[in-house]
Amino acid sequence: MPEAARAIIQDQIDIGGTALPWNDREAFANLMLAWEMRSYRDAVNAPGPIIFDRGIPDVIGYLRLCGLPVPAPVLRAAELRRYASRVFIAPHWPAIFEQDTERKQTLVEAEATYHAMVDAYLGLGYELVTLPLAPIAERAKFVRERIA
Repeated sequence: MPEAARAIIQDQIDIGGTALPWNDREAFANLMLAWEMRSYRDAVNAPGPIIFDRGIPDVIGYLRLCGLPVPAPVLRAAELRRYASRVFIAPHWPAIFEQDTERKQTLVEAEATYHAMVDAYLGLGYELVTLPLAPIAERAKFVRERIA
């Protein structure tokens, strides 16, 4: 399933919206939650394994990272919409890190984001599998071997 954050940022910029991580983090988190819940619903009846770029627990991690409270409905969404118990996580990778129009965070913020996501997923009882710091083809092979 596609990544929510980049699409939301692009849409908000296109329409002059303010639900951006550098403007209104709470509104941005609400849009991410809505996107992830829709993605989950779309995947429920889809054939084969579905890989999500992000998930509902990422919203929890993001809110905590920003020092914002995690509303009860967000926690409830994470309880009701469970993914496979084993979740792949990509550590921050300084060698390939780049800022762009949608990714304005620094490398230090990227590392903090990674740790916030680890905490969120572990706190919800998921088993994390760390992706290797390797070329795309090797990372894809790593994932395929573990979901086959």
